[in-house]
Amino acid sequence: MSKKCLGCGVELQDENVKLEGYTTSLDNDLCMRCFKLKNYGEYETATKSREEFISILDKVNKTKDLVLYVVDALNIPEDLATIRNYLHNKLILVINKRDVLPKSVSDEKLVNYFKEKYDFFDDVIVISCEKNLNLDYLLSRVKFYETSKNVYIVGYTNAGKSTLINKLIKNYSESDRELTISPLPTTTLNMISIDINDYLTVIDTPGLIDEKSLTNFVSADDLKRLNSKKEIKPRTYQIKKGYSIIIDKFARLDYVDGERNSVTLYISGAIDSKKVISSRHDDLKDLNKNEIKLASDKDIVISGLGFIKVVEKGEFNLYLDKKINYFTRDNLI
Repeated sequence: MSKKCLGCGVELQDENVKLEGYTTSLDNDLCMRCFKLKNYGEYETATKSREEFISILDKVNKTKDLVLYVVDALNIPEDLATIRNYLHNKLILVINKRDVLPKSVSDEKLVNYFKEKYDFFDDVIVISCEKNLNLDYLLSRVKFYETSKNVYIVGYTNAGKSTLINKLIKNYSESDRELTISPLPTTTLNMISIDINDYLTVIDTPGLIDEKSLTNFVSADDLKRLNSKKEIKPRTYQIKKGYSIIIDKFARLDYVDGERNSVTLYISGAIDSKKVISSRHDDLKDLNKNEIKLASDKDIVISGLGFIKVVEKGEFNLYLDKKINYFTRDNLI
């Protein structure tokens, strides 16, 4: 009988060190990859195609069980509606990492924002696994909507799915099992089923890969800086035409035309930023230039970095690696 890694869920094997699931002995509970991650903080990339992830979602869809779609509050996917292309189950949007957003942000406003824009979610719940915020409420809504004891958890890599499950285990189960958690993507390689209690079994799934996220193209050290563990302190710059905001080594925003404006960065505190006169600084102008015309009250979202809140309408040039995605939306905050 095959044995699966308790960390990532992949089938264990002791024959090929280069293949996923390798362990020095089938008596072990962890593959070598998870063992190194858990004990030494060493990460080895494991790649699966997007088609394989979609195949897993197709299997979830056939169950008709309740699904929790977990997203990172700072890095909301561009098109949340995409999930409906693959899943027609009862669906709860779980906005995780609430502790990273400023305390002044209203949870009710966040919930209403997504309910108004995406009417197919059965519920929208804001949580913080780090602070145990609203987990009791989440569990009560799970009990209300579940169609069986099985509840699937899906989402993009690094949204906090495994962290959520570990909190559910710790808070509501007598089990001492723990999933492998990492700030790097693609940690969970297969579906993992865990009995929380008599009425709830959660199934973790591999994270969907945002192939155009900044997090896929930076070093491990930069990835730690991007993934803030602390509450973000918004940085507001009053700018006028001819000024630029330089965001570390990742992005540059030039204000090309418009009236005096207010720009607020919602990014990790470990990421540097500065306001400069555009004509006197050429920082990052070698990156791909994107011309953006914004109406008032819009965000510029840079996948994996965070978002920029803009108050007044204006014209901007955003310099960004061409492999990284950006999009605009109505102000989240």
